Amino acid sequence: MKYHPLGRTGLLVSELCLGTMTFGGVGDRWAPIGDLQQQEADSLLRVALDAGVNFIDTANVYSQGQSEQITGQALRNLGVARDDVVVATKVLAPMGSGPNARGASRAHILAQARASLKRLQLDHVDLYQLHGVDPITPIDETLAALDTLVRSGDVRYVGVSNWPAWRIAKALGIAERKNLTPLHSLQAYYTIAGRDLERELRPMLQSEQVGLMVWSPLAGGLLSGKYNRDGTSVSGDGRRATFDFPPVDRDRAFAAINAMRPIAAEHGCSVAQVAIAWLLHQPVVTSVIVGARRPDQLLDNIFATNVRLTADNLETLNAVSALPPEYPGWMIERQAAYRAPWMTLDDSSTKS
Repeated sequence: MKYHPLGRTGLLVSELCLGTMTFGGVGDRWAPIGDLQQQEADSLLRVALDAGVNFIDTANVYSQGQSEQITGQALRNLGVARDDVVVATKVLAPMGSGPNARGASRAHILAQARASLKRLQLDHVDLYQLHGVDPITPIDETLAALDTLVRSGDVRYVGVSNWPAWRIAKALGIAERKNLTPLHSLQAYYTIAGRDLERELRPMLQSEQVGLMVWSPLAGGLLSGKYNRDGTSVSGDGRRATFDFPPVDRDRAFAAINAMRPIAAEHGCSVAQVAIAWLLHQPVVTSVIVGARRPDQLLDNIFATNVRLTADNLETLNAVSALPPEYPGWMIERQAAYRAPWMTLDDSSTKS
């Protein structure tokens, strides 16, 4: 297991992060994803810790708070030392029926931070993330609230999830100008079948040294190689059979799957491991979030850290999954040609 700094910080997190969205199963939305209870969650956490995973991600909205509660209790049940794990949670989604029981306002953030700490049975959260965009609350109000949590010691670092590049750049500018805690991470969807992040987000993340946590690295299980083109499971079960998310370009996805099969055979691993290994080979990726319902599923994901794709493997996978050119990316790349002799190989500022 490798460990990487979280953005521009000294906090080291494992290249795989245990996602806890399968814990709880409370509510129609979460039950199809997973309904693991305490004993099962304890077992999964033990497997992850034994493999060297030190990063755990949850959210207040997962199973209406049950995921946080189960996660916190699992840490206690296993006797995990606080300094041995990096715990991340999120805030934004509705946690009540009132209009102020949601969003990224100062009131909601401060109230939910206290509620999350109580459910997790912790005195601080290592990474507190905004779960998405609040179109009403001004960014400076949100950043000031997060800064309050950091200065009080309730939170160590802050990040966001599902934000566009321009909004993150704006937030970083506001934080610098007002001397507020900056954003250190983005949690975003990124797979070999969904590389949209590479257009605007990847260059911004690398330029500003913001860490990237990848959610749904297997596109809701589709890239496991266990699904038919219409989304039905070969075995008749699986998450996408009842929860078809995230949206995927199926032609691109199955072209990638077809390319990954011989590579998996070459390395003696599963298609899912190749999909995760491809992500782990991307320099912009800090940590890949993996979730599971069973220990064997989690171990299959963990073993992806042992897969070392060759240059030929990566060339094949990159070619089959490449994004179609879009403006202004293709124009920027074309006009950057006059600087080509002085550009480094990892310079992504001109890539489409």
